Amino acid sequence: MHTSTVHQDSPTVRLRGATLADLPALDFLEQRVFATDRLTRRSLKRLLGSPTARVIVAEHDGELAGTAIVLFRLRSAVARLYSIAVAPHKGGRGIGPMLLEAAEAAAVERGCGVIRLEVHHNNAAAISRYRKSGYREFGRLTRYYEDGGDALRFEKPLAPAKAALRAVPPYFHQTTEFTCGPACIMMALGWAHRSFKPGPAFEFQLWRDATTIFMASGHGGCEVYGLAVTLKRRGLEPEIYASRAGPYFLDTVSSAEKRRVMELTQAEFRREARVLAIPTHLTPATESVFMQAFDAGQVAIVLVSGYQMARRGVPHWVFAFGRDGRHILLHDPAANRDEHGEAIAPETYAVPWAAFERMSCLGRDRLSAAIVIRKGPSR
Repeated sequence: MHTSTVHQDSPTVRLRGATLADLPALDFLEQRVFATDRLTRRSLKRLLGSPTARVIVAEHDGELAGTAIVLFRLRSAVARLYSIAVAPHKGGRGIGPMLLEAAEAAAVERGCGVIRLEVHHNNAAAISRYRKSGYREFGRLTRYYEDGGDALRFEKPLAPAKAALRAVPPYFHQTTEFTCGPACIMMALGWAHRSFKPGPAFEFQLWRDATTIFMASGHGGCEVYGLAVTLKRRGLEPEIYASRAGPYFLDTVSSAEKRRVMELTQAEFRREARVLAIPTHLTPATESVFMQAFDAGQVAIVLVSGYQMARRGVPHWVFAFGRDGRHILLHDPAANRDEHGEAIAPETYAVPWAAFERMSCLGRDRLSAAIVIRKGPSR
């Protein structure tokens, strides 16, 4: 249970962490505010005692006036605003925005860089409030609610500050499910050469240069040595950090023939890395490695898992280009796309180091892989 005060913006409204003593009032509020999809008293009690939930309450004139419930997941940098409610007779006092701000603060406190929520598509007032607070719509869940209504999905990056993004490297989104690595290489090339303007086929040329096979079916993606070799051959200076020697991603493949191809392909990339004298460390990149690299004007391509922009558990590469204090600034190539397949907006985030460290470990053996990149010699 959480008993500390969360936030206080008004002399008449107090926000704090809920306790078990608030259960009757929370249950009463749930019955008054929601006609359907109500949380049961048992569910509320479970949430009050859960280590992966934060229940915040607003008090006004000695009574419970509203609540916000935030959920967290292990090894994820994304928080979920599960519920927010204000008592009908307490409207007009700014309690809703205060609860929303407190929910975001709780997410930051837990090391999250993004907060997401669902809202009924007919709830115009809530949708307007979220948009004004910096949330953007990124999806829709059909027939999500008990009344058959759809849920609109909204998200908000919790950082970085605008000042941290004054010199952001160019952003390129992956146009397929399997080209996150090549998209990150393009971002590295754009960072090194601001005149870089790739053609539409360049992403796939890089994929051919850097790919291995790791998926049980369909197209394959890239592992750390293939990416590093491709970066080196394109004029950059990569340095590999990996928690163990390859081959990688074999645990996702049952076919003996495909495993053989993967092993041979990756062995050749490792041989090329040695020939090209790419520095390699069989140890994870630590916080000091990343921070020193960013302070020296370098960038990195990092393997992640569990970051909600990618499918959970699937290897995914992101482009890290700097820091804001202990927040890692990164571009995620897996952008939301419009009907023409183009990125709606760059997916740029500032992820607290603790969350970044959690999400940059993959699978049961906690595989960690990163490539720190310096610019090559001037031509």
